[in-house]
Amino acid sequence: MNLHPQLEKDSLLLGDLELSQLRIIPDGELTWFLLIPRKDDLIDWDDLSLEDQKILCEEISFVSLKMKEFKSPDKINVASLGNMVSQLHIHVIARYKSDRAWPKPVWGTTSEVSFKSEEVQFWQNLLGLN
Repeated sequence: MNLHPQLEKDSLLLGDLELSQLRIIPDGELTWFLLIPRKDDLIDWDDLSLEDQKILCEEISFVSLKMKEFKSPDKINVASLGNMVSQLHIHVIARYKSDRAWPKPVWGTTSEVSFKSEEVQFWQNLLGLN
């Protein structure tokens, strides 16, 4: 897979799931994952085979359930926009009624809280990625 430079710049690698590379956006306020299928030339959801769509849904559910279990968000946002970066990637974000953008989207906002590098190891251990 050729990772788009913007995705690489904006996120940190956690590890590989069955289909996707799992990355975390270093945001000190929100737990914000990216799932990026490890296949080239994917832009839209329907560029995936039906089998890969199923696997990606399972991966989204897997990380969402872990977020709910360990971060207790008010809502999990799942989105694939691709307007700025066309490479298919899925955002999975733990949202809180008290977060900086609630109830609006988080895009275009920045955290005033510093990201703790220990979060990478925490999620790698929790998700069995180390």
